[in-house]
Amino acid sequence: MKAKSIPVQWILTVVVISLYLTSCVPARKFEDLQKSEKDCRDENTKMKSDNLDLTTRNTELTASINDLQKKVSNLQKDTTEEGSSYRRLTELYNELMKSYDKLLTNNEKLLAGNTEETKKLIAQLNQTKEDLQKKEDQLKKDQQSLSENEMRLNELKGNLKELQSILSKKDSAVTALKKSVTDALLGFENNGLTVTQKNGKVYVSLEEQLLFASGSTIVEKKGEQALKQLASVLEKNKDINILVEGHTDDVPISGTLPSGAKDNWELSVLRATSVVKIITKNSTVAPNRLTAAGRGPYVPIETGSSPEAKRKNRRTEIILTPKLDELLKVLETN
Repeated sequence: MKAKSIPVQWILTVVVISLYLTSCVPARKFEDLQKSEKDCRDENTKMKSDNLDLTTRNTELTASINDLQKKVSNLQKDTTEEGSSYRRLTELYNELMKSYDKLLTNNEKLLAGNTEETKKLIAQLNQTKEDLQKKEDQLKKDQQSLSENEMRLNELKGNLKELQSILSKKDSAVTALKKSVTDALLGFENNGLTVTQKNGKVYVSLEEQLLFASGSTIVEKKGEQALKQLASVLEKNKDINILVEGHTDDVPISGTLPSGAKDNWELSVLRATSVVKIITKNSTVAPNRLTAAGRGPYVPIETGSSPEAKRKNRRTEIILTPKLDELLKVLETN
């Protein structure tokens, strides 16, 4: 057991008291003792502070040591487990290498014993590769063709839109033309004249009784007046083509008519020509816009054999068709 140390301050105090009591110590010596006492106190204070720092540091070091000991323990445990895992993996690897060597040996034997089969298999693989390459090449061609077709389709869609616009304009023009013709021939309707619109065209149908006497090719006065009024409309519509068709019934002509026609076909042509001449004579309609055609009895509008049916079939049709130059231009580009 260690002996208890007496504090330095007590010793100094005793000395000072002793010196004071004896009153035999010189003043200078007393001052030196006081200075020594102060130095001792300062040193004692510093030692206490250093002791406190050391105590704190010791506590921290002790905690660090404990922490390091735990880590060392964990590392030892992990090392043991990893060592066991490594040994197991090494054993598995060795077993796999043995199995691989066996398989390699067996494969070499198999190949050596089945050379023909192997060649066939290789040939099949090569043929399959060639087939796949051909299909791939064909696919590229198809893709290129598809791309070209898509471009063509887009172009056709644009043309279709343009055609629809042109056709819409044409339909509007035909409707306006029918109205103009109807208005011009208003007094002749229900008197052997009808105006209809179909298939993008205007049909002006004039029965025989309005234009010609039986078997004649000379247009009578009332018919001539109707044609003049129609011609005035055609003058104002320069983008209209005019087809004049003569039609007869199916009753054969006996003998020769005063016009010189020997049959219904010739009669229908001569009548269509007479109508064309009246239109050109009484208007500024250019002759190259008109076409005269005879259809004879071959395009009847009534199939019966009654007098009424035959009367309706004896007619002259003036077919008005808007020029389709714009439409033809679009079609030619395709």
